[in-house]
Amino acid sequence: MGKRVAVVLAGCGVYDGSEIHEASAVLVHLSREGAQAEVYAPDVDQMHVVDHVKGQPTQEKRNVLVESARIARGNIKDLAKLDVTGLDALIIPGGFGVAKNLSTWATQGKNCIISKEVEGVLKAFHAAQKPIGLCCISPVLAAKIFPGCELTVGHDTECEKWPYAKTAETMKELGCKHVNKHVTEVHVDVKNKLVTTSAFMCNAPIHEIYDGIGKMVKEVVRLA
Repeated sequence: MGKRVAVVLAGCGVYDGSEIHEASAVLVHLSREGAQAEVYAPDVDQMHVVDHVKGQPTQEKRNVLVESARIARGNIKDLAKLDVTGLDALIIPGGFGVAKNLSTWATQGKNCIISKEVEGVLKAFHAAQKPIGLCCISPVLAAKIFPGCELTVGHDTECEKWPYAKTAETMKELGCKHVNKHVTEVHVDVKNKLVTTSAFMCNAPIHEIYDGIGKMVKEVVRLA
């Protein structure tokens, strides 16, 4: 039997949900590793809905679980029903939905609140010493919940290639060790069984982002 890996989504779309290419890459690489993905999302309203053509919020209301089901092709469960005992690992792709729907990082940064369900799931996998894979912005969840952990969101010096590098500084302020890594690399916190990679925190060709996520998935499955 292949490893059973929970994949937690935050909606559908980079600006208000899960980053679709990252979520898809996670599912493809899990399949390649012979692992079985079980997709979950919280049954809550999105913080807001963004018109991805204009890049501006709209007056629409959407549900995180319903939107995430688009990526999961309908095969998805309410995060409230996740049982860590039957699962081997956890992966949370990035996208602004992580900072808007799974937490309040988008508006409050290091002073954010993590959704109770999401925090409960992360703590359950951590307590069971089961690996957790995080990419793009999702490592901020671990930064908030597991003080002193080691993570990467890419580089800590802002430039055209690394437009979100200030995130690394904020994570350091939370007491975490940030490790600079290229987009195709991962960092493994052996003690906490956390595997992180930068993905779209970097202005890189999409195949490099895909490859970095592949290494993250491979390492998570190996640790499971």
